[in-house]
Amino acid sequence: MKVYTSEQVSNGHPDKICDQIADAIVTDCLMHDKNSRVAIEVLIKNNHIVIAGELTSKHQPDYAKLVKEVFSRIGEERLGYYADYFDLEILVKEQSPDIALGVDKGGAGDQGIMYGYATNETPELLPIPYVVATKFLKLLAAHPSRMFKADAKAQVSFDYDSGRITTFLCSVQHSKDVEPSDFRTIVETLMVMAASEYGLNGDFEKLINPTGRFVKGGPFADCGVTGRKLACDTYGGIGRIGGGAMSGKDSTKVDRSAAYMARKIARDIVLAGYADKCEVQLSYAIGIAEPVGIAIDCFGTEIQPVDLIQAYVKDSHDLTPRGIIKRLDLLNVDYNKVSAYGHFTNPDMPWEK
Repeated sequence: MKVYTSEQVSNGHPDKICDQIADAIVTDCLMHDKNSRVAIEVLIKNNHIVIAGELTSKHQPDYAKLVKEVFSRIGEERLGYYADYFDLEILVKEQSPDIALGVDKGGAGDQGIMYGYATNETPELLPIPYVVATKFLKLLAAHPSRMFKADAKAQVSFDYDSGRITTFLCSVQHSKDVEPSDFRTIVETLMVMAASEYGLNGDFEKLINPTGRFVKGGPFADCGVTGRKLACDTYGGIGRIGGGAMSGKDSTKVDRSAAYMARKIARDIVLAGYADKCEVQLSYAIGIAEPVGIAIDCFGTEIQPVDLIQAYVKDSHDLTPRGIIKRLDLLNVDYNKVSAYGHFTNPDMPWEK
C-alpha cells in the first residue's frame, strides 16, 4: 500500500485567523497604494491580537476595522467570540531601507526557494486527499447546525495503489451542550459527500473528535501565528513547499509571487500534456532580479524530455519579481480570497488560469 495523507484546517483555526488578518492588511494597502511594501505577522492568543512587521505605504490601514471584517467573514457566532473582545497591539515600522534599495531596482525582496506543484489526478490539478479534505471543511463551514463552531481540522489518507480513501479524520469544535455522538452522523455524511464528489469510496474509517469533547477552541485553546499552516496553504504535504509563508506579504516578496508563478508553470506543463505530474523550484537571491536557479521534476511522468521542458520555461517566462507581478496582475488581487482553504484552490486567481 502507498498511503499518503493530506490535511486542511478551517478558516476559524487560530493560525488561519492570523493569515486572514495579515492578508486583509496586504489587500487594503495595495488597494490604496500599489507601491505598498508589506511584511506583516499576526499573533492571536486569549483576548490579545498582536500585529507586527514592516509596512511602507502612503496608506495607513485601520487595523481594528480590518480585524472586525475578518471576524465577520468567518462568522462571529460560529467563532463564539467578537472582535471587540480583543486587545489590539500594533508593532509595525517601515521597511528597512537596506532591503528597499534592492527591491526598488526590481530585485527580489529576500533570498529563498519556492516550489510549484501540479498533478492531473483531480480537476484542480491538486492531490486527491488534499482537495477532499478541503472540500469537506467547506461543507462543514456551510452546514446550518449551531452545534458546530469555527475551529476545525481534517485529514484524509489515500491509498494511491488501490485508488481508495482509507481513513478520514475530523476534529471539530462544538457547543458545550452537545457530545460528539450528537453530530457524528452529520459529519460522516459530509465526509462521504466530499469523497463522492471526486468519485471515491465512502466505506473508509471515520474518526470524529477522537479525543472526545472539543468545546474550548480557537485562540483560547491554542496560539495562532501567521504562516504556520504552509502545507494547508499549498499541497497538503504531498507537493514540496518553500521555507517562507505567502500570507502577509506584498508581491515583491518572492515567497509569495514566485510561489504563485511556480504553481502556474507546473499547471501549464500538466495542462499541456507534457507530464502527468510536475514540480517547479525557483530560487532567488535578495536584491537580484533573475532567479539563481530553476529546477523541474516530473517524477518520471514526462511525455517530453525534462531538459526541453526546463529550456521552455527559461526561454518563455519572465521570472523576475516585476515580470511575475505583471504577468499575474498581483497588485490587483484580493488576497482575502486565498487566506483560508488554500492559495491554489480558487479557480478565479490568475495563477490558477
